[in-house]
Amino acid sequence: MTSALETRVRRTVSGAIDVIAGFNRRRLPEPDRPHPFLTGLHEPMRQELTIEDLQVTGAIPKALNGRYLRIGPNPIAANPRAYHWFVGDGMIHGVALEDGQAKWYRNRWVRSAQVGRQLHVAPAPGPRHSTFDTVNTAIGVIGGETLALVEAGSTPVRVGEELETIAYTDFHGTLKGAFTAHPHCDPLTGETHAVTYQAPDPGRVWHVVVTPDGRVRREEPIKVGDGPSIHDCAITSRYVLVLDLPVTFSMKSLIGGHPFPYLWNRDHRARVGLLPREGRGEDIVWCDVDPCYVFHVANAFDAEDGRVILDAVAHETMFDGDLRGPSSPTSALERWTIDPVGRTVERAVLDPSPQEFPRIDERRFGRPHRYVYALMLPERQDPAFLGASAIAKHDVQTGARQVHDFGAGRCPGEFSFVPRRDGTEEDAGWLIGLVVDRAADTTALEILEAQDFAGPPLASIHIPHRIPPGFHGCWVAR
Repeated sequence: MTSALETRVRRTVSGAIDVIAGFNRRRLPEPDRPHPFLTGLHEPMRQELTIEDLQVTGAIPKALNGRYLRIGPNPIAANPRAYHWFVGDGMIHGVALEDGQAKWYRNRWVRSAQVGRQLHVAPAPGPRHSTFDTVNTAIGVIGGETLALVEAGSTPVRVGEELETIAYTDFHGTLKGAFTAHPHCDPLTGETHAVTYQAPDPGRVWHVVVTPDGRVRREEPIKVGDGPSIHDCAITSRYVLVLDLPVTFSMKSLIGGHPFPYLWNRDHRARVGLLPREGRGEDIVWCDVDPCYVFHVANAFDAEDGRVILDAVAHETMFDGDLRGPSSPTSALERWTIDPVGRTVERAVLDPSPQEFPRIDERRFGRPHRYVYALMLPERQDPAFLGASAIAKHDVQTGARQVHDFGAGRCPGEFSFVPRRDGTEEDAGWLIGLVVDRAADTTALEILEAQDFAGPPLASIHIPHRIPPGFHGCWVAR
């Protein structure tokens, strides 16, 4: 890790840049049209609610005892001049299920310093590793605790049973640097793997491993250039996959007042790194790939011939001129075959339809899988990025695709797969996610039977207001 002197120097320089950026942010021009991530489908909620005994259509499987949680940006006082979808104040939404009933819905802001000031409450205690402590991207269980996550800076946030912010955490003092929004738990070892980065150190990223008891045992630095934005990673039995792709840190954008200073960089070499899981940073094998950007992987695994297979959604470009949020000419579900001997990557399109947020049965992480579930995107590029009405189930063995369409004007978000405890088949379980009804301005938590994917929902849990689209969700069993 960095020395104490190096850390102090970076913090001093960073503080000066923050002052200049803040000055320029106030001087940005007023937008000439409504901001797509502050209006319409994305208009933020204005208050925290608790709603009990929700109306249910259909029957909730009684095996589902726990909470469905979803987090995303919900700015409490956004500046339309500079707002970027990725930096909005974090808000957690949750629905508690118990014995076939929907007990409650809650939404709560993550108590960052800014949220504390706006709500006139004390911000959450706990260690921060960055002055930017907004946490808004993913939520899950690590080391037995429910944690809200973000990349590139802030430490994770411990979240209570009723969605209250408990504290920021550095895993009992063992995390020295940044964390990520997309760690992956190896189902065979119980360890959680992550690839992390932070803007003040554009020359390095880290492979971080958290033990099952919630302590960091490894933070291995890996040399890179240009400060790449690495949103996700993947693991196999042998490797951690590092996606070093052409979205990189832009000092010009930061100084200009833009809060998410990452842009498409045509001069950055696109490559995938294969790091032995216990190897040193210098042991990584870099394999060139055609330029593209990957937010989210479905899974990766080792092939019998020594190559590595990665299934992911790849975008042609990303953040290429638009400073308000993601914009992509095309995206597709792809399979990459990575050869560590020839140091090559072959890209094959599994489904060319625009899509995002690929998920699998997470019991298959790092091992061969058959099914990938994904959110469909509008066929024509939408300034608000989301807005299609369907999700898809891909059979990557046969190439077949099933579609569940929720109907015109009903917009789903990411759906999570929840396995049956006694189910051994890969798709034995349910898919759970939020769907917004744009006309009624309401939301439903929908539960689908994974083995009857195109059939009607088993249950629809009605929430009497619109929940703005967020990023990632999870099921936390009781």
